[in-house]
Amino acid sequence: MKTHYWVRASSSDFTGILPQPRSGHTAVNIGKSKIVVFGGLVDKKFLNDVTVYDIENKLWFQPECTGSYSGGQVGPSPRSFHVAVSIDCHMFIFGGRSGSKRLGDFWVLDTDIWQWSELSSFGDLPSPRDFAAASAIGNRKVVMYGGWDGKKWLSDVYVLDTISLEWTELSVSGTIPSPRCGHSVTMVEKRLLMYGGRGGGGPIMGDLWALKGLIEEENETPGWTQLKLPGQAPSPRCGHTITSGGHYLLLFGGHGTGGWLSRYDIYHHDCIVLDRVSAHWKRLPTSNEPPAARAYHSMNFVGSRYLLFGGFDGKSTYDDLWWLVPEGDPIAKRRIASPSEVMSENRNTTMVNDVLSGTKEDQMEGSAVLELQKRLEISVLHSNPEKIIDEMEDTEFVQLASRVVGEGAVEKREALRDHWMKSTPRSITLKELSPLLRDYQRLITRHHIGKAGSNLQLAKYGFSGKEAFRFYHVQNASQLRMDDIPNLLAEYKVLLSFVRTN
Repeated sequence: MKTHYWVRASSSDFTGILPQPRSGHTAVNIGKSKIVVFGGLVDKKFLNDVTVYDIENKLWFQPECTGSYSGGQVGPSPRSFHVAVSIDCHMFIFGGRSGSKRLGDFWVLDTDIWQWSELSSFGDLPSPRDFAAASAIGNRKVVMYGGWDGKKWLSDVYVLDTISLEWTELSVSGTIPSPRCGHSVTMVEKRLLMYGGRGGGGPIMGDLWALKGLIEEENETPGWTQLKLPGQAPSPRCGHTITSGGHYLLLFGGHGTGGWLSRYDIYHHDCIVLDRVSAHWKRLPTSNEPPAARAYHSMNFVGSRYLLFGGFDGKSTYDDLWWLVPEGDPIAKRRIASPSEVMSENRNTTMVNDVLSGTKEDQMEGSAVLELQKRLEISVLHSNPEKIIDEMEDTEFVQLASRVVGEGAVEKREALRDHWMKSTPRSITLKELSPLLRDYQRLITRHHIGKAGSNLQLAKYGFSGKEAFRFYHVQNASQLRMDDIPNLLAEYKVLLSFVRTN
């Protein structure tokens, strides 16, 4: 099994409008062409927006959807913890939660024409629920298991025929799994695999089950079998994801023992694979630091990579995007050094000497940087960004300035800075992050480092000490977290205001 690397998505990976922070959303692959993100929850606000990642063009966009209305808006009402399954170009949505209400409505989005339709199904209709799990059976049917209806945990199995729109409750004989929600299900060949979840009375589970009898042509009597597989099995959890990639199933994240969705839960960021060939649990070898632990995120397979988005850790809702890539992938080289690698670098005195040597001007700047390091208690290697580039030699900065407004070099530069002064964190595109970060570092280098009293003057603008220059040490924009952007932009505005008024 190849070693994999976690790599924070950078401005070179995407263009367009990225999805806002959320958890409890769904993200489904539509063939190999796109990923469709729907719904979710952030700061007690339930969402019903659609954001799409065009894989071929590396573009995020929000389509103008048409079709059926709900609550005065096109498409389903805002919700989270629903199920979503893709079949061909269609994304089917069922249930979920909005506030304290469990939902039982059924929708489909045609992603060829971006049209929502509320479906009137018949047969054995499933009760309203959230935290259920569902998977496609071939290219026509959907199977859904379990969930929470607001009063009890469920262990029922429903099969939907997406052509006839008929629901059938599957009559399963023999031993059945205990009722649960927050689990995961995925079809593997002719079986539905179900793992984990939270059950009645509160326990979080780590059992693995297989359901047969879902393929009509097999003429099998529906029945569950509990699987006891060898290897390094994951700890009990719910709110995790299981993503199919090649002959592996990758389990990531989730939360373990503790109160249900409370700050006392234990959140995970480990990667465990179920090898479908050897039927073993294995820890995926990763050589660097993973993203923050989380649950109720999404994970999608894109080519040979996995794309992680969003989630919740008991306190924060995330909007970060991460790649998990195999060894040999071009972006694996872009990964952030792990603490052990940094320690190794710190032992390399030759490297330290190289950083602090150079021309007389560089040495003067280096001395000022060392003084700044002492004041802010930042390590040597992490406090020296790459050599500050003059804006006229900063190709990305110049090109971006040319696209904004103005004629002439000076006017363009100042117009771009005016643009950033008026920008909000949400309006900053990924392509702007690298030029913005470098201009922020230029302002610090030219107007603050080594100038007595500059920190005291900056204090009147609202930040000082460790709050000042906190992104000066960042080597490139790929090292920034999504939640760093508001702070970076705010600091930039303070710095630019200081420079223009002094």
